[in-house]
Amino acid sequence: MLKGEGRGAALAPFSVRSFRFQWPADLLTSWAFEMETLILGWYVLVETGSVLLLTAFGSLQFLGTLISPLFGVVADRVGRRLVLCIMRASYVVLALGIMVLALLDSLSPYWVLAIGLLAGLVRPSDLVMRNSLIGDTVPPGWLAKAIGLSRTTMDSARIAGALAGAGLFATLGIGPAYMCVVALYLFSLALTFGVAGPKAKADGGRAAPWQELKAGLSYIRQTPQVLALMLLAFQVNLTAYPISMGLLPYVAKEIYAIDQNGLGHLVAGYAVGALLGSIAMILGGGLRRPGRIMVIGIMVWYLTLAVFAVSETKWSGFWVLLIIGVLQSLAMIAMSVTLLQITPERFRGRIMGVRMLAVYGLPLGLLAAGGLVELSGFTTTVWLYALLGILCTGAITWRWRRDIWR
Repeated sequence: MLKGEGRGAALAPFSVRSFRFQWPADLLTSWAFEMETLILGWYVLVETGSVLLLTAFGSLQFLGTLISPLFGVVADRVGRRLVLCIMRASYVVLALGIMVLALLDSLSPYWVLAIGLLAGLVRPSDLVMRNSLIGDTVPPGWLAKAIGLSRTTMDSARIAGALAGAGLFATLGIGPAYMCVVALYLFSLALTFGVAGPKAKADGGRAAPWQELKAGLSYIRQTPQVLALMLLAFQVNLTAYPISMGLLPYVAKEIYAIDQNGLGHLVAGYAVGALLGSIAMILGGGLRRPGRIMVIGIMVWYLTLAVFAVSETKWSGFWVLLIIGVLQSLAMIAMSVTLLQITPERFRGRIMGVRMLAVYGLPLGLLAAGGLVELSGFTTTVWLYALLGILCTGAITWRWRRDIWR
């Protein structure tokens, strides 16, 4: 486990204990997330046959990005551990709703969309709390390793969750499969109670929540490096993630003509690549030029997406997705490390919350991609997205080259 930078760099007293509980709790939560996303995405596509409803379901998962900054403000005030426990309790309740409806044979795509809407209000802020807690408990010199280790929870869970979710759904049906999802959320909640963090400070003289949020937005506007990172994060979510994540059920069913197990293999390929990228960051120990790693990783990511657009078989797509996973992992870890290093602790929750606003580009990109795929086809849509992403990345990097590249 992380021990600091030599003998002289002592961690906060709660840090090692906190990370011992946080890592497995995050792992189980991520595993459940991935199982849910694959099971419900495939269910909606098969039941409706509509790529637009599929992308609508994917978009609802990120609706809460609009209120993530408020979650960050609340966490800065009352403590991030408390907020994280409440959020994960809500996952249990919503998953129980899906499970009961499925076992009673009353589930429909519209119930899935409705419950997906409620889950989407909370789920995006989970990553805000995770990264903020790491920033609270890990010394700056170890952030790259800690963020890399934290991302392995998502990446490894994506592999296991995709394969397990597809297998359970195909073998047992959606009701029994969701029993496993509920169990994962319950174990995760139990472990989250053991996570520590800075105690909430007294509220005397503190500004109102909206004023605190306004102060955070002002900090972003006045800090060129943070502003540039926010813009890059938004355009990546708008033009890259919709292809490599949200449209995979469509690719599996309509292009590769494979079932949910084949979809699980594609998601696992993407996750294996992301896991390799996270492990590389852990072994590397740190980042000397995170801005350059981030920009180069994003640019090559778009070029690889263009190759994915013309892949015609499951296994060719699998290997391209593996490469995409490596690239996105390196680029996003570099971005997270930079943000945590330059953000003061008093702003950390709300700044990471505003960072999640950038994820709102994903549902917008997904909805637009759904319409474009039906109008012009998958390949043309991906090439348009890749070209737009390359142009936007180049423009942002050039405009803030002293803050990002140099």
